[in-house]
Amino acid sequence: MKKTIALLPGDGIGKEVVDVTVDILKAIAEHFHHQFQFNYGLIGGDAIDQKGNPLPEETIRICKESDAIILGAVGGPKWDQNPVELRPERGLLALRKELDLYANLRPIKTFESLLDSSPLKKEYVNGVDFVIVRELTGGLYFGKPSERIVHEGEDAVVDTLLYKRYEIERILVSAFEIASKRRKHVTSVDKANVLESSRVWREVAEEVAARYPDVTLEHMLVDNAAMQIIRSPRQFDVIVTENMFGDILSDEASMITGSLGMLSSASLSSGGLHLYEPVHGSAPDIAGKNIANPVATILSAAMMLRQSFGLEEEAKAIEKAVDNVLNAGNRTADLAEGGKFLTTKEIGEEIKNALADDHAILNIMEAYS
Repeated sequence: MKKTIALLPGDGIGKEVVDVTVDILKAIAEHFHHQFQFNYGLIGGDAIDQKGNPLPEETIRICKESDAIILGAVGGPKWDQNPVELRPERGLLALRKELDLYANLRPIKTFESLLDSSPLKKEYVNGVDFVIVRELTGGLYFGKPSERIVHEGEDAVVDTLLYKRYEIERILVSAFEIASKRRKHVTSVDKANVLESSRVWREVAEEVAARYPDVTLEHMLVDNAAMQIIRSPRQFDVIVTENMFGDILSDEASMITGSLGMLSSASLSSGGLHLYEPVHGSAPDIAGKNIANPVATILSAAMMLRQSFGLEEEAKAIEKAVDNVLNAGNRTADLAEGGKFLTTKEIGEEIKNALADDHAILNIMEAYS
């Protein structure tokens, strides 16, 4: 298989975790006889510094000419005082709009070897396996107007929450499709006791649910959902929600796994060009120190192999290698709890070695089968 992958390392630790992930993908290509071509593009603060634009046209072109996209992270205090249009995050939001990356999937699944790393009690997080489906191109993050104004003679500010009906419907359909292949339960999260947008959301959810009679729909207010994710996370199968609620809840849910550095994600488009990225941010305080956890990015690459390329065996190989390395007691700084830890590059090498070991065993088994 020949595939072209756009790489957008971005800012902070984005470069470090993407570099390690590329090494893993090169190992996969070697073991399974694929050809992956990597094309680099600028985004975020790095793009502002080099091109004066958080999302240069060249980056858009590179993405559109690729089969999938891997993103590192964007942002940092260096650009905090920039005008709104020259903030790193604007590049990411613009890319989501440009490619219509409307559905963000964030799997929340615990590793048995990391149960003690979660701040929650082991008996609460053991066996957790759910997916947060977040609407990604609407809501408060994209509504207009969004500006500072003068209201009744005083300084004020307005943000606009706008959703078109089709935007709500398509994200709900995505959630029901995913649930139909899992445990057939959708929890739709909103704030229908206060917001009109949430009341419309519930109406559309009921309409979509009627098309999936084998999937159970449950409505939950966002404040209750935030509590239930901590109190009883095993109850969830698929959570679907709007943009801002999904942003907050998925970061909260990362603590179930022990670290943001373990959370992968996929942003799916209507046209089939999907983007894969870790949930964590650019972490400028540790950038360049070679201590960032690259596992979230590596697992995002596994999602890419499965979702975009249909390479199930290769995706499972990466996931198994990560699991084996963690089971052996290897930890990055975010999971070491003050003890000995491996650097970003070292954990990447361990995962790559685990891939090679598993592949060698597989070849021996095939030779004698």
